[in-house]
Amino acid sequence: MYCPYCDSQESQTREDASSAAMNICPNCGGSFEVPQHTSAMQCPYCDNYLIFNERVEGTYEPKLMIPFQMGKEVCKQAIRDKFKRFLFAPTDFLSEVKLNEMQGVYVPFWFYDYDLNCDFLAEGCKVRSWTSGNVQYTERSFYEIQRNLEIDFRKIPVDASIQMPDDVMDLMEPFGYDQLERFKPEYMSGFYAEKYNMTADLVESRAKQKMHDDAQVMLRDTYSGYSSVRELHNQMQVRHSAISYGLLPVWRYLYNYKDTIYPFYVNGQTGKIVGTAPLSKAKVLVYAGTLWASLTVLLAVLNGILQML
Repeated sequence: MYCPYCDSQESQTREDASSAAMNICPNCGGSFEVPQHTSAMQCPYCDNYLIFNERVEGTYEPKLMIPFQMGKEVCKQAIRDKFKRFLFAPTDFLSEVKLNEMQGVYVPFWFYDYDLNCDFLAEGCKVRSWTSGNVQYTERSFYEIQRNLEIDFRKIPVDASIQMPDDVMDLMEPFGYDQLERFKPEYMSGFYAEKYNMTADLVESRAKQKMHDDAQVMLRDTYSGYSSVRELHNQMQVRHSAISYGLLPVWRYLYNYKDTIYPFYVNGQTGKIVGTAPLSKAKVLVYAGTLWASLTVLLAVLNGILQML
């Protein structure tokens, strides 16, 4: 944390608003609308960044967070590198003006810990075939497969934001949890943020589905080599669980093309990009027209050469 105006580093000083109203900027006095779940935003008049204490304290105080590891300029270049070969994207899609609209957002997440017991019983079959003389033989051997696994899941992430699409937030994974820190509100300065707007019990089914899917993969990895497996018993029981609340960093770029919003998201820690570039029909038509004109000229030249022979 560095202030370019006073050269202070790691300063813990904060300036509280003189007004109790959340919709009045303490810097310029401008009045604006604060979205329902926003906990940090930028003043639309003076560009001063604001953090709303009542939405990051008490019930809404995050316990953990991963601070942004990638700045806006790095993310802008990452998007340019990824889509620069997309010839049919609109001309201004990767322009400086448009990419400058990218916003850094701290997205609320619930983190789930589970101690899981898997009790599994199945019948495995191995098939062996061979030929002796004119006779083909097939041997089927059956085996009892029994497994009892103890699996500890830690920090299964599920976003707690109605605004952020769930499938995109799942694709943002994985985050490097070795960089998880205790929440510090000063990290929010300069970014947008949301408080959770979906409770932990409301979205826990997604965490349990992730746990179940991963456990099944781990289980299958323990009994390979069978031609077929007939499952007889498969019980998964959670022995212990815990929940924590935190914030994860995401850059968001919303590109408007012909009244359609094309969203792009960048993992603010790893740089992973999720999004599909728009298609400019005008560019496609120009390319097709150019190709057709080139073929017409080429055919005319070939026809002229043939007539001279």
